[in-house]
Amino acid sequence: MHIWRTFKSDTLALACLFVLAAIILLGAAAPIIAPNDPVDTNLKAKFAPMSLQYPFGADHLGRCVFSRLLFGIRTTVWFSLIATMTTVAIGTLLGVISGYFKGWVDETIMRLCDVMLSFPSEVMILAVVGMLGPGLENIVIANIIAKWPWYTRMIRSIILQNIDKNFIRFSKVSGSSHFHIMKNHLLPGAFGEIFVLGSLDTGVVILNISALSFLGLGVQAPTPEWGMMLNEAKNIMTTHPTQMLAPGIAVLVVVAAFNFIGDKVRDILDPKHMAKEGKKNESIESGELVCR
Repeated sequence: MHIWRTFKSDTLALACLFVLAAIILLGAAAPIIAPNDPVDTNLKAKFAPMSLQYPFGADHLGRCVFSRLLFGIRTTVWFSLIATMTTVAIGTLLGVISGYFKGWVDETIMRLCDVMLSFPSEVMILAVVGMLGPGLENIVIANIIAKWPWYTRMIRSIILQNIDKNFIRFSKVSGSSHFHIMKNHLLPGAFGEIFVLGSLDTGVVILNISALSFLGLGVQAPTPEWGMMLNEAKNIMTTHPTQMLAPGIAVLVVVAAFNFIGDKVRDILDPKHMAKEGKKNESIESGELVCR
């Protein structure tokens, strides 16, 4: 509730939420909204200008740029969210188990994380995609493999900050099960930080999918995807530079929105910000009492 109250008072944060919600809904309604089939070619309409039939014009094969942009939401944004949520789920599970049980369980999970984190995430993603081959599903798998150790370490540190607090000790003494303590006490306290990590990393996953598709290691033609659209537009950049605008701006807007929301939630959860908001609420309440 505290986070939502602060969000409602920030116009830019609400705008970012609205943009992301609208983009996700546009991706869901793409078959209804799109004026053309995103993979149908029509060489007669090659580089057609903006019109009712081609709202953003047509590409070098006569395909509707607007239709490909809409269907690209499914491959670029949806699969990024799937990859992030899966990674967060794995990292949260292992991080909570590692921080709660400690001992040999903690040592085993942390040593495995050390091995995985010894490789830069970009190198790990390229290596996994190189072994599995190009494809959207393989990019998602590569991102999960490269990112779960980082989430596990971060969430473990959050759990260790709360594990020795009095309400956790009381739950242990009162006979609550390990699952009950982790589910009802530790996870709710870490949810804010988990949301921040996930929202910030979603933008990174979108960039990874787009970058690998741009390099030819991700989504393969003719599947509509924003990075693939940039890859196809780069060959005609000198003659038709506007072909890069639609997918480039789409990637920029979505990544910026995810990053801003993550930064905003992180600022809200900052103790200094919470103290400031508390003083502000106290002054408002005192003012209301004086008026009464």
